[in-house]
Amino acid sequence: MISTIRFFHILPWTLRCALAVLLVATFTACRQKPTLSESTDLRSYNDGLGRTVKIRANPQRIISLAPNVTEILFELGLGERVIGVTSYCDFPEEAKTREKIGDTLNPNLERIIALKPDLVVITTASQLQNLTSRLDQLSVPVYITNPRTVRETVASIRKIGEVTGAAARAAEIADEMQRRITAVEKRVKVLPHPRVLYVLQIDPLITAGRNTFINDLINLAGGQSISGEETADYPQFSRETVIARAPEVIIAPASHGVGFVPEKDLRRDFATTPAIRSNRIVHVNSDWADRPGPRIIKGLEQIAQGLHPESP
Repeated sequence: MISTIRFFHILPWTLRCALAVLLVATFTACRQKPTLSESTDLRSYNDGLGRTVKIRANPQRIISLAPNVTEILFELGLGERVIGVTSYCDFPEEAKTREKIGDTLNPNLERIIALKPDLVVITTASQLQNLTSRLDQLSVPVYITNPRTVRETVASIRKIGEVTGAAARAAEIADEMQRRITAVEKRVKVLPHPRVLYVLQIDPLITAGRNTFINDLINLAGGQSISGEETADYPQFSRETVIARAPEVIIAPASHGVGFVPEKDLRRDFATTPAIRSNRIVHVNSDWADRPGPRIIKGLEQIAQGLHPESP
């Protein structure tokens, strides 16, 4: 997930598989199977990929493998139960004090097992399929959340609340998020929908495709993405393609990863577009817009204001 989408080099697939197999072999030999008394309080849930997962009621030792998941768990009031997070989990501030189990795409299987979680929550990514399989083999419950739109993000918060025994708090959060979504939709419904280029990375230029929550954010905020029909989730665009599609607004994160999307580069590369000619570059908080969690509503409102500054 962009949130979890970070454009960096990772270990070769074959090497990661080999390491995972070695670690699993070591810990499978040492791990005891749960006793009957430990297993009787299990409940079945369907996760974001449709998998049936058996999870202990009110899990007390939770590991989060994505920044948006960490934000959801803390917003649900479950911060004390979160025993492990990734190196990218930096919100809320308290999350930084939790045990680090690697980055989003390369979590440390050995450390996860050592923490003895009764629930691991991840956001879907092909790079984590092997990890999920290994944890399943070790009887560590893995719940996968897979939101692709803003409303699916709201639904995922409700579901995580059910899984963790925080359904009432999750309903409060979800209801407030839905109220604010509706308010934005009502405000922009009758306004012109400008063509939008959303820049995730400048060199090479990466934007968001049709089946992403970023594209959904743009639509809800009263815009139309110039990459909104692309089937790839995060396609690479050429300068010529952008110019030909003539965006009227360019949206760029104030920061992404460890760097910035330089405005001078946007102005240089896309000088002939309507967006630059009319000085319409909108900066958004990348943590709000890139992470499908509770703060995505702030991202929606910020984008809507940027696209329609004339609207109250």
